[in-house]
Amino acid sequence: MPEKSSTPAPELPKYKKILEELRTAIAAGQYRVGERLPSESELGSRYGVSRLTVQRALKELQIEGLVGRRAGSGTFVNPRSRPQGYLFGLLIPGLGETEIFEPICQGMAKAGRTGGHALLWGDTAQRGDDWADQAPRLCSDYIERRVNGVFFAPVEWRAGKDALNLRICETLDRAGIPLVLLDRCIHAYPRRSPYDLVGIDNRRAGYRMTEYLIERGSRRPAFLTKPDSAHTVELRIAGFRDAARVHGYNEDLVVRCLPSDGDTISRAVHTLRPDGFVCANDATAAQLMQVLDVLGISVPERVKIAGIDDVRYAKHLRVPLTTLRQPCTALGEVAIQTMLSRIGDRSLPPRDILLECALVPRRSCGE
Repeated sequence: MPEKSSTPAPELPKYKKILEELRTAIAAGQYRVGERLPSESELGSRYGVSRLTVQRALKELQIEGLVGRRAGSGTFVNPRSRPQGYLFGLLIPGLGETEIFEPICQGMAKAGRTGGHALLWGDTAQRGDDWADQAPRLCSDYIERRVNGVFFAPVEWRAGKDALNLRICETLDRAGIPLVLLDRCIHAYPRRSPYDLVGIDNRRAGYRMTEYLIERGSRRPAFLTKPDSAHTVELRIAGFRDAARVHGYNEDLVVRCLPSDGDTISRAVHTLRPDGFVCANDATAAQLMQVLDVLGISVPERVKIAGIDDVRYAKHLRVPLTTLRQPCTALGEVAIQTMLSRIGDRSLPPRDILLECALVPRRSCGE
């Protein structure tokens, strides 16, 4: 999985946050048929928003047929408004720290509504040890609510992550709740978990971006990542090495340092003499670009740079970034389909469902 972005993902509009939470609460049976929802003023106080914002969310619920509004009485849950589908839980640590998970979750929500299914988002924005404490509580909550399945993005970049990931999976296994992994496995390659996984082919991603740099004239491509890379980044490095070897470059130019570490980057540039960098993700590429600018090393004239993910700001950098776009909405939709097939047949062997990415050429590689 990509490292944490240095630019936080924008939050959902306030009315959408209210809409999603009320929709989920109705689906989960927290508001029964015929029960009145909190008043507009109560919702406004709860979420710290204006009455107009609350009215917009309630209007959308009304359009969807989930609620009806009675003049002078309030807003009530309509009969048969609880979907007859499944209820799924989300376990995504640091949702909002990386940009790809917001559109993935939106794709899941869209596909779920089409089939009458509902998602429980939980409080997945905790960091570090806070999330380590929060995750078991979320698991217990999902078990108590009798969810039909859980989507889990394993924890990365944190001490004790392997033990925590195993603990989460074992807890849900004991409860008999199907699990679909998002983006990454709980084990490093070549080990494989017994769970379905929906993501991209990270080794192919690393190969493709390296080959593209070479096609654009790079003769000494290097790979830049933070130390102690995540499993997914290690796969991207393997793809980088594959492509370099296929094209006749035998030096292993993998640089492991903080992308903001100007001294180390300077030494790497002057000793390894790379003319192109494939970066672990767009956040790494953006920081590298800033450091090279301070060092007076021009992009793309002297060094070409490629990222992976296509986060929102990639095209707005001083030198727009060539990158590989993850099909986030499609990943969410496929995750729902994968869960449904798993529920339908528990005997299926575990599957890796890897979607194709789209290369987005921009000026950082000389376009």
